[in-house]
Amino acid sequence: MNLIILSGRSGSGKSTALHQLEDEGFYAIDNLPVSLLPELVRELSHSPLKVHQQVAVCIDARNSQDELARFKSLCDEVKKHAQLRIVFLDAGDDKLIKRFSETRRRHPLTTDSLPLADAIKLESVLLEPIVVEASLAIDSSDMTVHELRAAIRDRILGVDASKLAVQLKSFGFKRGLPIDADLVYDLRMLPNPHWNEELRALTGQDLAVQKYLGAQDDVTLMHNDILQYLQHWLPKIEASNRSYFTIAIGCTGGQHRSVYMVETLAKTLRKTYPDLQVRHRELH
Repeated sequence: MNLIILSGRSGSGKSTALHQLEDEGFYAIDNLPVSLLPELVRELSHSPLKVHQQVAVCIDARNSQDELARFKSLCDEVKKHAQLRIVFLDAGDDKLIKRFSETRRRHPLTTDSLPLADAIKLESVLLEPIVVEASLAIDSSDMTVHELRAAIRDRILGVDASKLAVQLKSFGFKRGLPIDADLVYDLRMLPNPHWNEELRALTGQDLAVQKYLGAQDDVTLMHNDILQYLQHWLPKIEASNRSYFTIAIGCTGGQHRSVYMVETLAKTLRKTYPDLQVRHRELH
């Protein structure tokens, strides 16, 4: 039996993710009390119905704090009967506040004495036991509904669950660190094409920028250092039973240097990880 637990803060896209998995053939259950997880898995693992062998369950902060604190021990019980993956969706506080303001939805933890911003922070504390156990984090801050559905399909269903799913992501530091990064590299000390007027409007995907950066000794040295590190340590990360790993590479604006570095590294790493995924946050 294959079980995916979806969790995340309210407004991060849990319902969208669950609907995508349901469309892909999973038996989907929303807002399950976390204490019922082992019993559910025991029942479905003996079901003769094929649909019950692919299950997606959504768990949120409406569970009691005591039940959420037991999450790890409950998952240990589940693993006796099912192959388990835990996916945590999140977005920046400002994005979540904006989404609730635009949709006029009520956050499930808000009260007359607990405003929205405080409820969002409280939710982070309550869901910490799930965050710690999650095998994949997805940052939906800048995703549309369609992009989130595609991310769920590609990252969860698009690779063999027994292999390490690697993602290379470029980003700009001026917009903050990606929430879902497992490893971050800073390229802001490298020569910046932004100061060349002919290159300013281009990106690291354009040939002129690639030629400029490829001719810089420090860029080549940085590329070789990162590649050597990843080639040595990614197999060890995979051997530790990690399912997903996101490498975030940043420059100031996320347009030139980080994009170039991600594209260049991907060409080599795809020889070992053919399902490697590339995302350019700021170009996206």
